[in-house]
Amino acid sequence: MGTLGDLGLRLAQYAMVLWVALTLNFALPRLAPGDPLHYLLGQEANTLTGEQRRQVERELGLDGSVPQQYARYLLDLLRWDLGRSIRFGQPVTAVLADRLPWTILLVAPAILGSALVGTTLGAYAAWKRGSRRDLGLLGGMIVVDSMPGFWIAMLLIAVFVVQLGWLPSFGAVPLASTAGPFAFGVELLRRLILPVTTIGLATVGNTFLITRSAMLTTLDEDYILMAEAKGLPERTVMFRHALRNVLLPVYTNVVLSLGVLAGGAVVVETVFSYPGLGRVIYESVLARDYPLLQGAFLLVTVGVLTTNLLADLSYPWLDPRIRRAGLGR
Repeated sequence: MGTLGDLGLRLAQYAMVLWVALTLNFALPRLAPGDPLHYLLGQEANTLTGEQRRQVERELGLDGSVPQQYARYLLDLLRWDLGRSIRFGQPVTAVLADRLPWTILLVAPAILGSALVGTTLGAYAAWKRGSRRDLGLLGGMIVVDSMPGFWIAMLLIAVFVVQLGWLPSFGAVPLASTAGPFAFGVELLRRLILPVTTIGLATVGNTFLITRSAMLTTLDEDYILMAEAKGLPERTVMFRHALRNVLLPVYTNVVLSLGVLAGGAVVVETVFSYPGLGRVIYESVLARDYPLLQGAFLLVTVGVLTTNLLADLSYPWLDPRIRRAGLGR
């Protein structure tokens, strides 16, 4: 009963956060100083006739009183109607549905790869604490972690595109038709290498530092000292005893990154002209396409909340101590 009560309380908290995010999303264009149409359409708003202005206000959900607009906004959300994009002339849901898979294709392998590399190197550095290898890995990861994503992207383009000419740096698919699906798939993968590597390098340092810090604390525990005293192999002690007990913070970091980077890859997708969700946020800002910008922010918010909720719900299955604590209350 306590577990169900905790779950209900947690879901209520997430529902409250989602409601606040939806309300802020609704309020943003209405809190801007001046006429909302000028904020959304720029100078084009001055050329509208009275009838055209009323029609645009109806299309953008700006007609009627604020409470009426808010009620209609929530009702449209229940129908998954996010309005119509000004720039693309399509429903916002259609634009987002077209761009989101590209971002998932980009972010998922980057985060999983950086998690695997960062966790392995962080555990190894902690095991070799104080040695030259530990200090070298630590210094290198701090340098990589301090580099902004666009700088990493520029370095990779300068080396692998300009100097070596090995990889393309533009788009997600080839502009010209390819000879068959296999060639198309190869070109698709070639265009993923640089942006995936950029995001991976930009996030691997954080994972490394979290893993190393947690491992240093764990290695001083009594059960680790006991395992070493029993003469167990070094690899067994490090991976089966130490690393298994530090995966929770690493898992939290990885899961939360999946939600945040869905919208946080704006710089990387812009540098590589990659047609993902981050790129569409950039394009909607330039075009003052506020319906599309609202829809993108809403999608990112839902993604972050969903990954947070999944992390909370999966903790007891990853760490039995949390499950036993929940049953003991």
